[in-house]
Amino acid sequence: MAAEQGIRENERDSLAFFLEKFGFDLSSLGGKGLQRKGPFGRVYLMELIPNVIIVLFGSVVMWSASLTITDASFPRHLAGIAIGLAAGALVWAYDYRVFAGKSTLLLIIDIILMLMPSIPGLGYNAMGMTGWVQIPLMGLRFQPSEIAKPVTILLMASLVAEYNGRIESLRDYLKLCGILCIPFILILTQPDLGTGLIVLVLGATIIVCGGARRSWVLVTVGIIVVGAIVVVASSITEGLPSILKQYQINRLIVFVDPSVDPSGNGYNLQQAKIAVGSGGLFGKGIGNASQAGGGFLPEAHTDFVFALLAEEFGFLGSAILLLLFGWMILSTVALALRVESPFGKLVLVGVASMWAFQLLQNVGMCIGIMPITGIPLPFVSFGSTSMIAQLMSAGLVQSVWRHRTMAG
Repeated sequence: MAAEQGIRENERDSLAFFLEKFGFDLSSLGGKGLQRKGPFGRVYLMELIPNVIIVLFGSVVMWSASLTITDASFPRHLAGIAIGLAAGALVWAYDYRVFAGKSTLLLIIDIILMLMPSIPGLGYNAMGMTGWVQIPLMGLRFQPSEIAKPVTILLMASLVAEYNGRIESLRDYLKLCGILCIPFILILTQPDLGTGLIVLVLGATIIVCGGARRSWVLVTVGIIVVGAIVVVASSITEGLPSILKQYQINRLIVFVDPSVDPSGNGYNLQQAKIAVGSGGLFGKGIGNASQAGGGFLPEAHTDFVFALLAEEFGFLGSAILLLLFGWMILSTVALALRVESPFGKLVLVGVASMWAFQLLQNVGMCIGIMPITGIPLPFVSFGSTSMIAQLMSAGLVQSVWRHRTMAG
């Protein structure tokens, strides 16, 4: 009994370390006070409420975008939400614990999803990427890599949960990192660096919160930083092999100095900043986004949807959206601190880290503090497959709650 209690405390400490370091005490958000009887006892309202509001907020933004942007089909956006809600409800109703210990099956599914775009007759090329699959005779397209996100969360949580909060062996740590590299490398072949980074971040977060030693993590971070520097230096040095694509190099150059090519490679970033800044405190109003509506801001309904939102709803609307995301993410982390199941804890950590990273990256690239990578804003950006994957992930959170056993 004492040993089990020690394991629980170790798991909680590994999850709460960063939050408690900054003075946060989130345990009350996911505690026994939220265990309701009746129909609402089966849903985690602390995560569901902000999630629903964000989806509705995003629908308003997408309807506004559809007024001036031909590719922003509002009926398609609603169809993605409808399918995503159905998929999320199925995930919620299904016991997520069935996937605990099924790492081999999950890895196979992950690999199949990543390789599907490379299958002749299925793969579809768009915007220089082969990350789409087109269903023959139907004309429907989807991105398998988006569905692979929740699958990877389950995969890494299943693997790491076996160590009960303590990864003692360096060999085991390297094994986990190696398995994580499989979907990461496969997705880079499409090439899709943005989704690859999401997969890497959510998997790494699960490993860290699963009990990896800090010294191993710090060395790994150092190796990644040095490796990134070598890759960039090699790609921009004439005569050396270029690993990065030219457009990726251009994005990095513009991120460092946006004034280098303001009318070319730096155009999107400049227009995004103008859109965000012109929104002022209260915004220009729905349908009055001159940057997006006038065609000045490319991909305003997908990659730069936050800039469109900021222009129409201003600083106040942007702040409300960020607060809603903060509520949703922190409530997910709070639940992770309270559930007893190591697998459930890590599933929640993976979902929360995915949402947090996508939020940081999408908003950051719109205001110039992060490089442009084409990462969508969860529940807001146009894209049916992304919406379905995000709602499935929300379903995972609800499934953990529904089948919960809370720590004291």
